[in-house]
Amino acid sequence: MEKKDFAKRLTELRINKGVSARDMSLSIGQSAGYINNIENEVNLPSMTVFFYICEYLEITPQEFFDTESKSPAKAQELLSVVKGLNNEKLDNLIALARNIK
Repeated sequence: MEKKDFAKRLTELRINKGVSARDMSLSIGQSAGYINNIENEVNLPSMTVFFYICEYLEITPQEFFDTESKSPAKAQELLSVVKGLNNEKLDNLIALARNIK
């Protein structure tokens, strides 16, 4: 993943979470402009900070790089709900999802 793609993905995930770059920066123990610098392609995070970013966004590093998933935290929430459904309800949910898509 190129620096610009990393920055774009971080911005997308942060906005989906509904937080400002400043609040996110401070929440992960960095300076107020830290996330802005990443999103503006000035810097990339260290591996340690990248893991803090993923933890803050409530996603795995794999989900961060899965750019087809626009909201991985919501997908995980849906998956946890789906696990308890029987086959009939799963079929209904699959049909609904296909119609929505």
